[in-house]
Amino acid sequence: MSQLPAQQTGRIIPIRTSSPDALPLPTAGQAVAGGQPTDTLGRPLRDMRISVTDRCNFRCGYCMPRTVFGSDHPFLPQAELLSFEEITRAARIALSLGVTKLRLTGGEPLLRKDIDKLIGQLASLRTLDGQPPELTLTTNGSLLKRKAQALKDAGLQRVTVSLDALDQATFQRMSDANLSVSDVLAGIEAAQAVGLQPIKVNMVVQKGVNDQEILPLARHFRHSGIELRFIEFMDVGQTNQWQMAHVLPSDEVRARIHEAFVLRPAEQALHGATAQRWAYADGGGHVGFISSVTQAFCGDCTRLRLSTDGRLYTCLFASQGHDLRSLLRSEQPLTDEQIAACLAGLWSQRQDRYSQLRGLPQQASGDTPAPRVEMSYIGG
Repeated sequence: MSQLPAQQTGRIIPIRTSSPDALPLPTAGQAVAGGQPTDTLGRPLRDMRISVTDRCNFRCGYCMPRTVFGSDHPFLPQAELLSFEEITRAARIALSLGVTKLRLTGGEPLLRKDIDKLIGQLASLRTLDGQPPELTLTTNGSLLKRKAQALKDAGLQRVTVSLDALDQATFQRMSDANLSVSDVLAGIEAAQAVGLQPIKVNMVVQKGVNDQEILPLARHFRHSGIELRFIEFMDVGQTNQWQMAHVLPSDEVRARIHEAFVLRPAEQALHGATAQRWAYADGGGHVGFISSVTQAFCGDCTRLRLSTDGRLYTCLFASQGHDLRSLLRSEQPLTDEQIAACLAGLWSQRQDRYSQLRGLPQQASGDTPAPRVEMSYIGG
């Protein structure tokens, strides 16, 4: 991974280059033979998050700050992106190892041309028990109104929309884009109208930045059938200037809501879910709390991430990915079974639990930690 200076911050910002920097996948001979792999902590592989573009029309400070991702930022050239056929093949192989859920992310995935065609290809795949995979997409919602029907028709099942404020001034400050919150709300309404549900709305809460929007958002989505989820500001990547002082713990967010609208513990989602769910006592629906900083949930993480250019990451906070693209494009073609053996080998060696280790003393070796990959590159 090459590096360029960020003049505005005085820090060194990692710039992603082509695949020679990627780690090789385990060879088939090193991999677990057959079956559904588990990692070194006994966690199965169940979810695959697929980044289809590293581009976005927002410049949220916690993800793609404009000081780094400006007009001169070198986004990936088209030739380095995985094609729809390559993505579909990678997903098919992952399903053969026990994956049941596919989530399309970015960047902003709706910026990828003809994304509905990819969705159609993925919707035709089947899990080990012969069922279609759960097929979802995370979006900032700005383009959702015009694309919701095509996404639904192609086979997308539901969407998660990022929305950090209802107040236009706060929304524009958070997104650093000349767009309107009304566009996002219209996209949510369109998704609901065509049946892309249950819809979830994610709010990244930053103390002193947008925490005044917690109650307005809670009030807006009560009794709407949409689940609002509050995400603690996380130290993903190297560019978002994360500080613990800017984290508002989920317990405090929940207390604010409970003071206005009484909450009760709700039945929790399936194993491996990221959010703790609570219900409004008056039947107004549910809210969720994603607490990676204060209440780490690494213990049941079942997610594998595929970057836009074909690298596999076993953790959101990883520094390096493993090169899947070279196997997909090998001059000596590999079978799906051979590549599956490599993926199983990678997963069986996995020991990631960054959030559980966050804040613990550094190793005595004195080594400088490698730069973590940016969230816009592998999806949230």
